[in-house]
Amino acid sequence: MLNIMEPVEESSRSEHELSAQESIDCFDSDAKRGLTAEAVTHRYEIYGWNQLPTKPGKPAWLRFLLQFHQPLLYILLIAGGVKAFLGSWTNAAVIWSVTVINAGIGYMQEAKAEGAIASLAKAVITETTVLRDGQTLRIPSRELVPGDIVMLASGDKVPADMRLINIKNLQADESALTGESVPVDKSIQPLPADISLAERTNMAYAGSFVTFGQGTGVVVATGAATEVGQISQSMVQRVNLSTPLTRKFAKFSRILLYGILTLATLTFAIGLGQGESWIDMFEAAVALAVSAIPEGLPAVVTITLAIGVNRMARRHAIIRKLPAVEALGGATVICSDKTGTLTENQMTVQAIYAGGEIYRVSGSGYSPKGDICLTVRNPVSPLEDELPPTLKECLIAGLLCNDSQLKQTGEDWSVVGDPTEGALITAAAKASLSQSSLTASIPRLDAIPFESQYQYMATLHDPVSPIIYVKGSVEALLSRCSQMMGRDNQKPPLDSAEIEKTVRKMTEKGLRVLAFAKKEARAHQHSIDHEDIETDLIFLGLQGMIDPPRPEAIAAVHACQAAGIQVKMITGDHIATARTIAQRMGIQKAGPVVAFEGRQLASMDDQQLAQAVEEGDVFARIAPTQKLRLVEALQANGEIVAMTGDGVNDAPALKQADIGTAMGKGGTEVAREAADMLLTDDNFASVEAAVEEGRTVYQNLRKAIAFLLPVNGGESMTILISALLARDLPILSLQILWLNLINSLTMTVPLAFEPKANGLMQHPPRNPNEPLITGKLLRRILVVSLFNWILIFGLFEWAKSTTGDITVARTMAIQALVAARIVYLLSISQLGLSLFHSLRHRTVSIIHAPILVMGIVGAIALQLLFSQWTVMNQLFETAPLTWMQWLICLLPMLPMLPMAALANWIDPSQS
Repeated sequence: MLNIMEPVEESSRSEHELSAQESIDCFDSDAKRGLTAEAVTHRYEIYGWNQLPTKPGKPAWLRFLLQFHQPLLYILLIAGGVKAFLGSWTNAAVIWSVTVINAGIGYMQEAKAEGAIASLAKAVITETTVLRDGQTLRIPSRELVPGDIVMLASGDKVPADMRLINIKNLQADESALTGESVPVDKSIQPLPADISLAERTNMAYAGSFVTFGQGTGVVVATGAATEVGQISQSMVQRVNLSTPLTRKFAKFSRILLYGILTLATLTFAIGLGQGESWIDMFEAAVALAVSAIPEGLPAVVTITLAIGVNRMARRHAIIRKLPAVEALGGATVICSDKTGTLTENQMTVQAIYAGGEIYRVSGSGYSPKGDICLTVRNPVSPLEDELPPTLKECLIAGLLCNDSQLKQTGEDWSVVGDPTEGALITAAAKASLSQSSLTASIPRLDAIPFESQYQYMATLHDPVSPIIYVKGSVEALLSRCSQMMGRDNQKPPLDSAEIEKTVRKMTEKGLRVLAFAKKEARAHQHSIDHEDIETDLIFLGLQGMIDPPRPEAIAAVHACQAAGIQVKMITGDHIATARTIAQRMGIQKAGPVVAFEGRQLASMDDQQLAQAVEEGDVFARIAPTQKLRLVEALQANGEIVAMTGDGVNDAPALKQADIGTAMGKGGTEVAREAADMLLTDDNFASVEAAVEEGRTVYQNLRKAIAFLLPVNGGESMTILISALLARDLPILSLQILWLNLINSLTMTVPLAFEPKANGLMQHPPRNPNEPLITGKLLRRILVVSLFNWILIFGLFEWAKSTTGDITVARTMAIQALVAARIVYLLSISQLGLSLFHSLRHRTVSIIHAPILVMGIVGAIALQLLFSQWTVMNQLFETAPLTWMQWLICLLPMLPMLPMAALANWIDPSQS
């Protein structure tokens, strides 16, 4: 009698170690009557509903306010406050507007709430058949509790983790959880404690699908306690890791923050010490702070990344988070799931042994396009004559001893039923054998379904001359065969040694091998049982199949390796199959494929694991938590990791990786929501295209930094030296904001449209520890900043002494700086380089860059308004210039030419 007030008894052993009856007893259940209503109610109180807890997202207002949590924005907010305190409300409003614009851009990036946990919750909510109080009921899966007796049938989604207690030909598709590419045959026998998740055949896991047969099990875990639930919890515990770009910007911002505060404080203190008024010194300090902050940089970065997103979308890669664009471009390792990512996720017969001959089968997937060729022919060519009788019989056996069908939707083919049987139908179709025609002419009378203990399936056909076809494991069929079908319909004695030798050759290539046989039945026989096929079978042949690699994925892997990016396969499949696929794709660095199994990794400490992930090419029989550990180990080794996958089991690793890439078409919703990027064509080749675009984005971002920061440097030096020398400021804080935001955006955004540089994918990935501002780039910035300081300060002092009008002098200094910037912009752009090479070699090879030209024209138009329009004169304290003054402002373009050449010599990576 169940004591409903006591918690369920816990065993020190795992469920898969227990016998079926021990599992039932452990949960105080009854296989014939199930739980009572009182027990169910009590267990709801203990275990809760069979659903995953959801993590509430931040409210919209909080996500927006958090965008202001940046060091550089703090300075602008304070500077605006100081301006407002001093009564300069216009200046304060402009400065605060800049912060709001930046925050708005950041908020829009993060507006889409994370939905991975919700997707996982949906994965376990379904209806299920349960036994309670001796009655069979249909209830929502969320109402299941541990100890419930659940009945499964073909097509059902498993509602909770279950220990199977009774089965009949039960098979389950667990590929989304374990990575196993074919349905798993289930059993009820106890298993060893250390067996991997993918090999726990006496368990049925939540979220998997029953593809064949029936079964009954006792629920052992619900909700967050299930395997898929533990994946969900690990995703909740994962922090949203920053990408290399955001980490470098954060470090750069901190350094810049300390520098700005130090210089602003120093300027204010020195000014006061020289007897200047504190109001003037506040103005100078604010101007220095504003001049040092690259206000346009966050917007330029966002726009550049957004343009990269659009380019990637045209190449079948959809970016969900903007910084992921750059992160993929810097990837040093790509960890890829095998099933459905590198492979077709469609079993395909590739070799047939019949009549002593080995045939090769071309084509992939379930499409009937392909040929069957005799391998001894030189050159290998399709069979042109009538099919050899033995080969035909072998194919017919696979076609008729079959419970599945092929389905065509447009140009795509899929299997309704078991993928292995789908591969047999496809192989027969390549020999022009039609399943519908044969089943009509040779109808089935009876069948023995596949059972794990027998390892075969048999069917009885044709009422006139009955014949039995059998397919199954090689071991199961050879022991029942006495003859084999040879050439010309001869039936020599069975040559087991030759057949086993052929099987070894096939399995060494990673093929899954099925054997086929037949037997003439008794006249007018209408049913069969196991005794009918115990002896005297005639061996017909073998068919070897595999989930083949995508041809385009092979090319993509080679392209990634040429770019210095390691590709590693992480899968739940068998190690022999994984090693074969890796060998075919050329994933290994050199020599044979280095492969590790999940069991080996489980016994490794962190140091051993770090070495294994560096040396290994393939990691097979990997549990979901181990995938996550592998990614973490690679990151600990200093790698920038991109993870591709499509199953539930990939989701935590996708979130942990620097960039997670999911299959948008064939992947699970969980994987798609967890990823940073989706491949709309489910093609690994698109990863290589995304890497190329990512590198282009980073290249253009570096150009933007090289263009923007010298202006900030020149402005800061001007303000600092003017304050130290107690001189009038050559440029005011509001004018600095115009230059740093409006002018900079107009001239810098076109750099985001720059095409990729020649040989971009022939270079190794950049060092992940390389700072955002490298030594060469810093020297470039300093040199150009020095030129800009001399230009601003010198022209201002000259114009002030010549015209006697400080407003005109400031306006001329600004216009001269913009004129010089145009030359500098051309020097780092592809358009400028093509102009230079055309002049040097006297050829016409100027690239098409209309956006850059529009940017320059737009900047000139805005500068005309800046100085010539009365409204702008009043807002920014500028003055109209004469034609002569305009010509003087254009003169600095000449010395900028050699200065730009010097900068490109110092840092050629930006030219």
